[in-house]
Amino acid sequence: NSELFNLTYGSLVAQLCKDYENDEDVNKQLEKMGYNIGVRLIEDFLARSNVGRCHDFRETADVIAKVAFKMYLGITPTITNWSPAGDEFSLILENNPLVDFVELPDNHSTLIYSNMLCGVLRGALEMVQMAVDVKFVQDTLKGDSVTEIRMKFIRRIEDNLPAGEE
Repeated sequence: NSELFNLTYGSLVAQLCKDYENDEDVNKQLEKMGYNIGVRLIEDFLARSNVGRCHDFRETADVIAKVAFKMYLGITPTITNWSPAGDEFSLILENNPLVDFVELPDNHSTLIYSNMLCGVLRGALEMVQMAVDVKFVQDTLKGDSVTEIRMKFIRRIEDNLPAGEE
């Protein structure tokens, strides 16, 4: 049930706000928790989606938006704002299901409420040999018209096999 998930996530964020002194520490914890989820979630995703290896970052963006977000959050973000080099793009979420029923208190203006999503994306992609930088650049909770997640390809992670093994 999505409402139960939203309320549970909200309780988690509220507890982190109580446990940590400032929003920056809460943001780091949300990203770290998301990373750990992403590292484990990729196996489920690959098993359930029957998606093969992506050949480039554009194909990866399509799979993230059209398959992964749809499968786990029931939404399909728009892919936009590609960099000229093709190594950076934005996911536009017209409706972020994590923020239903949420209002940020004035004393948490720097909190990135949905930062766990950035960690999930970073962790999952790292498990398929892609180092990426993921961050929120717009957020409807902060008065923006849409929620925008910016993803930048950093490098392909090479498999490091022990010496003598192939």
